Amino acid sequence: MLKRVLTALLFLSFLGAATAAPHDGWRTAWATAPDSTGPALDAQTLRQVVRTATSGTRVRIRLSNLFGTQPLVIGAAHVALSAGGARVAPGSDRALTFGGKATVTIAPGASALSDPAALPVGALQPLAVSLYVPRKVEVSTIHGFALQTVYMKVPGDATAAADLPSAATDDSRYFLSDVEVEGPRPARTLAIVGDSIADGVGAGTDHDARWPDALAARLQLDPALAGIGIANGGIAGNRILHDGADPYIGPSAVARFDRDGLDKPGVRWILVHAGLNDFTATNLLTDPAQHVTVEQLEAGLRALAARAHARGVRIWAGTLMPLAGAKRFYSDDVERQRQAINAWIRTSAVFDAVIDFDAAMRAPSDPTHLNPAYDSGDHLHPNEEGYRVMAHQIDLRLLRS
Repeated sequence: MLKRVLTALLFLSFLGAATAAPHDGWRTAWATAPDSTGPALDAQTLRQVVRTATSGTRVRIRLSNLFGTQPLVIGAAHVALSAGGARVAPGSDRALTFGGKATVTIAPGASALSDPAALPVGALQPLAVSLYVPRKVEVSTIHGFALQTVYMKVPGDATAAADLPSAATDDSRYFLSDVEVEGPRPARTLAIVGDSIADGVGAGTDHDARWPDALAARLQLDPALAGIGIANGGIAGNRILHDGADPYIGPSAVARFDRDGLDKPGVRWILVHAGLNDFTATNLLTDPAQHVTVEQLEAGLRALAARAHARGVRIWAGTLMPLAGAKRFYSDDVERQRQAINAWIRTSAVFDAVIDFDAAMRAPSDPTHLNPAYDSGDHLHPNEEGYRVMAHQIDLRLLRS
């Protein structure tokens, strides 16, 4: 079955001459990938803070009901400059509309893009996005590992409030999947399709210390690159070839590649950095259909590369980092597979560039282990210093072409 799916993906990638997402001035300034069903919500206001990778003169947001089982009603949506915590900067609040209306109903499995709002947004600018759900939501759509506080106030529409002082808090993303800004043409976005490493596991909550965050800060030091947006499609526990099966999370990279990569506005480059979870599933899942060989993962990565090239998008691959000592996940077989796929990534010439995270992050004394200086403590995920090192593995010359 898996072989037939991969063959079909390769075939579809060559049907017709497609193009990348339009470069009409809009680019992704922030993104997260919906990955699972969330809890039921009573009528309430949610305020979520995001940090934009780049600047723009207008802003719009995308909301997702990907996992919802009923139409999602948004009674009001606002965007404002964050003043820290649940506070917004005076004079910066903007009400958002959808097709000219203050409310929007999103069908199960669908998403909705707001109309643009005139709000100058700076690079690395924290924004507060406030949503009002006027009636109970039985199944919410979330990104589970947000590393960011969401403020939840019950009941009533407080989307225009300057603060939510009595709000409860959570640490998942609800419904919000994208913040886009309009800036100088041509628009350029780097999309990252990855797993827990891109998702920032090991970094601190509200620190904006994932490696894509560190890369965004690095780009702001170069005026020629400061207008590039970054869409972080990392999902902790995600796999390339198979959808979620506990403890693995979310639609597979093959299934979500368009949504979280190719369809992002202004996308010019996609970096795929995943695959370890495909291999570790052999240790954790008893169903043989969930197990993946090196050859199958190679075929999946080839299919993604073909789909990107068919759309005129350059695709990079990141080598898989060491995990010796990581409980439950590591085995000699996983290490053999990791080494084999890394060798293939480096030498296959399938990708437009290879980002050798493995070489940068492994321990000098034992390449099967993560460098202790960069280890968050679980021997699998970097700490914040490690994420900064990862961000510096991107050769900025790749973004100048």
